[in-house]
Amino acid sequence: MTGVLRRMDWDAMSAADRAALFHRGIDDIFDPALRASIGTLIEDVRLRGDDAVCDALARFDGISITPDRLRVSPEEIAVARIDPAVEAAIIDAISHLRAFNDQLMERASDWQIEIENGLVAGEKITPVSSVGLFVPSGKASYPSVAYQLGVPAVVAGVRDIVLVVPPVPGGAGEVDPAVLVVCRLLGITQVFRVNGPAGIAALGFGTQSIPRVRKVVGPGSPAVTIAQVEMQRHGLATMMLLGPTESLVITDHTADPVRLAADLLIEAEHGTDSSVVLVTPSAELVDLVDAELERQLADLPEVRAAAARSSLGTNGGVVVTANMNDAVDVANEYAPEHMQVIVDPRHEEAVVDALVNAGEILVGQHTPFSAANFVIGCPASLPTSGFAHVSSGITVEAFLKRTAVAKANEAALRRMANSIVALADHEGFPAHGNAIRRRFG
Repeated sequence: MTGVLRRMDWDAMSAADRAALFHRGIDDIFDPALRASIGTLIEDVRLRGDDAVCDALARFDGISITPDRLRVSPEEIAVARIDPAVEAAIIDAISHLRAFNDQLMERASDWQIEIENGLVAGEKITPVSSVGLFVPSGKASYPSVAYQLGVPAVVAGVRDIVLVVPPVPGGAGEVDPAVLVVCRLLGITQVFRVNGPAGIAALGFGTQSIPRVRKVVGPGSPAVTIAQVEMQRHGLATMMLLGPTESLVITDHTADPVRLAADLLIEAEHGTDSSVVLVTPSAELVDLVDAELERQLADLPEVRAAAARSSLGTNGGVVVTANMNDAVDVANEYAPEHMQVIVDPRHEEAVVDALVNAGEILVGQHTPFSAANFVIGCPASLPTSGFAHVSSGITVEAFLKRTAVAKANEAALRRMANSIVALADHEGFPAHGNAIRRRFG
């Protein structure tokens, strides 16, 4: 049977087929030619600073400006205007993000414990001193990325926040006014118009106009991601590899096929490199959803419909399992960026408890991906390409660091002395042991 969804039977899939399903999204990041090109660009920025940033903007973005125009002026930020409904939506989203990240800040408080009599240890929580936020542009307007990154940084108390964004394509250097409205609402005043990879390099080295920061976060093209990876060699901290958008929906027979089809199309419309997977033990539901997808695709512009067909066909599809336990296993191994769970409410808690690898888990058919992407308040910059096995989305915790603090009195140090000396001698560090011997003989 043909349709929108590429159909896969889990029990009939070979080990190679299963591995192919789980492998996605990062090959372009490691393309040797692209890495070499980005390496050359990074070295140019290191050597020539602003001039190299402007040259990259002219070469790759077709926009010619002089170094004195790299920084977006306070006046540009102050006068930026957008549709009032969009600004109200941004304010709504920011309020939710603040609430979510304020709660994380409350949980990330200093602490200490008395490990034994006279020995106290704990942690001090402080913000990163400076951070660069990369907001993509070009294909569309992304104010949601600006506030998803900006709010956690502001709530964390980062002293120096620098936002870089490519100018609007085809213009004279104008920056997306929706992104500038976000900056105004959050009090972010250091904003620069740059080419993506060159901007990442500029943030890592510092130029005549663009300040150096210690950490950079933000999604982008493979070129932007490579720039972040390569700049780690120069001491710039980055968060994660961010590949193409992906989502997975795990469901049983209870899902409404109309809503399910609509939710599958949310992330599917992003691009022809996106991946969307439905996992279910209900073959009957698959037939209903596939027919509904055909109907709903007709409502999309051709470019979005083509992206969705690739996301649900070549790159994704439906995996039919024998039971819900197998469906959970598939979802955990896939470790998607976005996950939605649609099951009988009686089994909802058990299924959610069993799911451990996902950037986010959205529960029920009243919690679609678009709600989380824009307004709910949980992080939307999330690990892709299976990195949800080991990493998390960008929240206030991405902008905090932990410093261990300890204090021992003399009695506690005497109690530990033999252990310290034994380990120092075993590992061949005499000064370590002598620091104890000279105290206590």
